[in-house]
Amino acid sequence: MRFDVKQLKEMSNCVRSNALNAVRNAASGHVGIILSAADIVTTIYANFLRSHHDKFILSSGHGSALLYSVLKLAGYDVGDLNSFRKIGGLPGHPEFGIDGVYATTGPLGQGVGNAVGMAIAAKIQKSDEMVYCLCGDGDLMEGVANEAVTFAGRYKLNNLVLLWDDNKISIDGVALTDIDVPARMRAAGWNIIRVRGDDFNGLNRALHRATMSTAPTFIQCRDVIGRGTSVAGTAAAHGLAISDDELGELVKKYSSDIGGELWNIVAKEKTGKCIKNQLDIDVKQMPELEYTHDISTRELSGIYLQMLFSAGINLIGGSADLSASTNVKISDHRDITPDDFSGNFINYGVREHAMGAIMNGMAAAGLRPYGSTFLVFSDYLRPSIRLSAMSGLPVIYVFTHDSIAVGQDGPTHQPIEQLPSLRLIPHFNVYRPCNGAEVAYVWRAAISDTKCPSCLVLSRQKINQIPTPTSADLSRGAYVILPATSNNVRATIIATGAEVPLAVQVAKIVGNDVQVVSMPCVSAFRLQDCEYRKKILRGYVVVIEAAATAPWFEFADAVVGIDRFGVSGPGNAVYSHFGFDADTIARDIAKNLK
Repeated sequence: MRFDVKQLKEMSNCVRSNALNAVRNAASGHVGIILSAADIVTTIYANFLRSHHDKFILSSGHGSALLYSVLKLAGYDVGDLNSFRKIGGLPGHPEFGIDGVYATTGPLGQGVGNAVGMAIAAKIQKSDEMVYCLCGDGDLMEGVANEAVTFAGRYKLNNLVLLWDDNKISIDGVALTDIDVPARMRAAGWNIIRVRGDDFNGLNRALHRATMSTAPTFIQCRDVIGRGTSVAGTAAAHGLAISDDELGELVKKYSSDIGGELWNIVAKEKTGKCIKNQLDIDVKQMPELEYTHDISTRELSGIYLQMLFSAGINLIGGSADLSASTNVKISDHRDITPDDFSGNFINYGVREHAMGAIMNGMAAAGLRPYGSTFLVFSDYLRPSIRLSAMSGLPVIYVFTHDSIAVGQDGPTHQPIEQLPSLRLIPHFNVYRPCNGAEVAYVWRAAISDTKCPSCLVLSRQKINQIPTPTSADLSRGAYVILPATSNNVRATIIATGAEVPLAVQVAKIVGNDVQVVSMPCVSAFRLQDCEYRKKILRGYVVVIEAAATAPWFEFADAVVGIDRFGVSGPGNAVYSHFGFDADTIARDIAKNLK
């Protein structure tokens, strides 16, 4: 049924009362958005959103109490609102996995990108679902939102509705958004509608028009932040600046038994289940990948991707304008275009940050996306990576050109700190393979993990293929790739990726009492039992990796790495310039073994 204006007002008041009470009970939260945007969110959930079919994203995640209140009234199992902002209860910003919460939001702008990802996922899945997203001034000032907005316009995502809570206030005062936000949106290819945020008739008309648009729709909702309070229309209204007494009076003022009864009608109509990420085939049956000649790991990755797609693995590939360099686009790929969503590859353009946020939305909608760029540019999308990990979304990031061996492009393109910094992100698998066997394994591991994101860190330069022993268990994160020929192991050289062949050269120079360990996944090795760790970390332990050194001292006595920015020059020359030379390293190790 479609609720009328009088009913919507009662329902919205009920939403406000419950949300404000949750904030009051927690003595923490954001009152302003509850009072200004409740009418918008109520209209969406009461009259337009089909539960567990259409999706609503609260990009302005500080309004979580508002979202939880609506979800609770609409029949979602969100738990006790009195647990808001308390340990073990409803978190201070929305988190993916709570019933009805489709995205972890709060870092502004991310929810806009997530909504774009869900909208394109619906197109790929041939679903008629609509995606609604509420954003504020802060969201629209963030670069990731602008990247996502222009992407959505280019792809004509007419199943996407972005509603702007336009109150012209941010935490520091007057919101410094564009002088003309709708003009920017129009230039990006969006359909523009203007309405008052407290005009139920206007909101109904606007949302109805949005469902018939041929482009994504941007609804400008003119609002007053903290409407009805003593600090209305000011920056103070953003948080919790009013007294407990005033807050208590507002809870009573907006309490509505009639509204609660009307929401019961919505709750009874709630049907459907959330989409879960599922594998298409058993990747354990995938073949191995063995090469004997020198080849880069980015090339090996491209070769194995072709094998995966030929075997029927259903992934949605993509790249931030670097697919030819990252080797992520293969012959089985067909471009997804504004006029044809039946393909399996997305050209994101130079939009790394939005690519991450969009992939998060796609993964939350049940697709298995991967996206690529150079490792040094992982910094551009790090906030999205962090939310992938926090949300447990199985997004796969492919980062190539992984060290100073990039060479003549110079220090701006030579990653130093990126690899260790990615390893610091909790619940995130970072893989740096050295050969075909490891490349095949890490792709299978990344695809098999449906509850954790992964990244593959790959070389641009060709490297010597050191074979992985058939007895090696790569799932342990590290294994002996070159055993010592002496029973007395005096030293262990640990290396990853492109530095494994160098480590083997060094070991052969130092002597037969040195073993070489390949460690493609540090986090996996960290989980191993004491007995296995002792087997791997024998004698004097040296790590060789073309990246920042500090984190390796968890395992190592010495580290050969790089703690300064690189230089321009041929890759081999740059490598040697910074001490990645077998004879030099071997002499240093030999001195410490005397």
